[in-house]
Amino acid sequence: MTDLPRWSFGDIPELADALLALVREGRKTATCWAAAQMGPSVAGERGIVLDGAGQPALLVETISCVAMRYCDVGADFAALEGEGDLSLDYWRAAHRRYFTRAGVFADDMDLWCETFRVLERF
Repeated sequence: MTDLPRWSFGDIPELADALLALVREGRKTATCWAAAQMGPSVAGERGIVLDGAGQPALLVETISCVAMRYCDVGADFAALEGEGDLSLDYWRAAHRRYFTRAGVFADDMDLWCETFRVLERF
């Protein structure tokens, strides 16, 4: 497992821990990222999710990964992300803030939208 990709959700330790908690609860089963920053994952790909301190927390496996524009993300995917009140309005506001902090936000920006499952907890 040492050769698997490793990452944390979010861009700061507190957000990484909060999003990790949602995955551990079974509430968060999806994520997304700016296509301009990184390519897609592929079904069956596995990776290690890190906590906010950079320690391995979970082994996950990609179920699906599709290209979508930010403005085209729907309520179903927003709910799978598991954040806030699970609404599309919450998802849009939170992700606008996140992508704006990263300097890549545009309403028509391309995203990779992934669903995943947890295989192991560390």
